Amino acid sequence: MLKGFKEFLLRGNVIDLAVAVVLGTAFVAIVTAFTNGIINPLLALLGEQNELGWGIQLDADKPATFIAVGPIVTAAINFLMIAAILYFVLVMPAARAKKRWGAATKDEATELELLREIRDLLAEGSRSAGGRHES
Repeated sequence: MLKGFKEFLLRGNVIDLAVAVVLGTAFVAIVTAFTNGIINPLLALLGEQNELGWGIQLDADKPATFIAVGPIVTAAINFLMIAAILYFVLVMPAARAKKRWGAATKDEATELELLREIRDLLAEGSRSAGGRHES
C-alpha cells in the first residue's frame, strides 16, 4: 500500500501540479499587489466620487443596493495576468523543452519499428549483394 502511494507521489504529474500550485500562489500575490496599487486607482477614475468605488447605485437611499463593477474588472484583470504569466513563463518553455528532449511522439517511429526496418534493409541488401557475387 505504501509502495503504491510512494509511486503516485513520485510521478511527474503530481510534482508538476505541486510546483504549479506554489508558483501560481506566488504570482497571485504579485498580480494582486499590482492591481491594488495601479489598476484599482485607474478604475476609480471611471467611477463617481464616493467611497464605494466604480459601480452602479440602484437605490440612492440604500447603500446595500450598490453593484460594484470595479472588483469584477479587477478580478478579471488578475486572472488574465496570472494566466499570461504562467503560460509564457512555464507552459511555453516546458512545451519547447518537451519538443526538443521529450519522448517520441506518435509520428516518430519507436525503437522496435526502427530495428525492424534496419533488419529488413540488411536482409534486402544481403540478398542483392549475394546475387552480384554469384554472377
